Amino acid sequence: MIRIKGASFLTMTAQPDTQGAEQTPAAPAIKPARPASGISAGRDHRIDAMRGVALLMMFVDHIPQSLLNRFTMRNIGFADAAEVFVLLAGYASWLAYGRGFRKYGTVGCLKRIFRRCVQLYIGQTLMVVVSVLSIRMWRHYTPVPVDFLEPELAHGLNWVWRVMMFDALPSNLNILPLYIVLLGGFPVFYLLMRVHRSLALLLSGALWMLVNLDPGLNFPNWLDPDGWYFNPFAWQFLFALGVSASAETERRGADFPRLDLLAGCCILYLVFSALQAFPWAQWHLPDLRPFGSMIMPEKSWLSPFRLLDVMAIFYLVQSSPRARKWAADSTTGQLLARVGRHSLEIFVVGTLLDLYARLIFNTFGDGWLLQVVVNVTGLSILFALAAWLDNYRKAKKLAAAKA
Repeated sequence: MIRIKGASFLTMTAQPDTQGAEQTPAAPAIKPARPASGISAGRDHRIDAMRGVALLMMFVDHIPQSLLNRFTMRNIGFADAAEVFVLLAGYASWLAYGRGFRKYGTVGCLKRIFRRCVQLYIGQTLMVVVSVLSIRMWRHYTPVPVDFLEPELAHGLNWVWRVMMFDALPSNLNILPLYIVLLGGFPVFYLLMRVHRSLALLLSGALWMLVNLDPGLNFPNWLDPDGWYFNPFAWQFLFALGVSASAETERRGADFPRLDLLAGCCILYLVFSALQAFPWAQWHLPDLRPFGSMIMPEKSWLSPFRLLDVMAIFYLVQSSPRARKWAADSTTGQLLARVGRHSLEIFVVGTLLDLYARLIFNTFGDGWLLQVVVNVTGLSILFALAAWLDNYRKAKKLAAAKA
């Protein structure tokens, strides 16, 4: 999903607040419409299920030696799990905080956003500290390739303040800083939406386009002269699209309309994307790319080809009543949704498991037996953690209800 230089994303999002929003008047600029018949007003499990899929694919993709990463979405399209997760982060942020401004007031909602940013910062700090210390200790017993850790982090403590201030973003540990920036900017985006629903999206799109014309517009990174791998000035547009889609869905009180022509265009584009991005040589198959000389769209500043890819997937899923029913009623859908409901915890643990899996493969080889042990163990830990967190949350709510 992501080159070694960049981390997977995920946007870690706060859990949507679905209680009481219908009883609170909406802001004039984004007035909710009456729910359409047949559309449940409850939680949309498709968002959680897609986020769960993205988390699991990020876990697999961040282990280069794992054979499972041949089957993730980065092999059948321009976009990968990072784009899916940032888009869903914006979608869920509207549910949690767009409604929150109406329910808790400005000060109360700003406190909730700040609290979530602190949680994300703690998760980032934990991953950095554990990763650096683990690699340094592992090197005492066996050689570790230099690309596991930037040379600036390999010795001393001069790097600490830079990492803590986001002046330095280590490889594979740079997605949570992106989300902190995006979430911190949510109040500004919300304010612009109050002025006019299209104004915020128009300004966001203009900034994204400017970065695609001049990729040098970026945040500085002490560890990389090119700046942040996930350029916040570009990726904010994907987050903004998610926010706007969520606000529009709430306003309509219904899913996006399923337009046959639009759905057909999305499917055709995804077929083109799959043919162009599929690793034909890796599978020893004839090269069926329509444009063999085409360079893969750049991820750092969110190339238009990648943006269209993830938006096509999002529209097909969010306009499908079958996908809604599958996510809500099927066992597989609920298992994936359970993973997606605890995105921050799953991402932090999954990222650390990725590190140890890479160290194990590097030290002991990547034979079939070790492939099975590492992948089954890692995925089992993530599913078990999601189940425990889900049960803990239910028990906590039950205790609160009794109290």
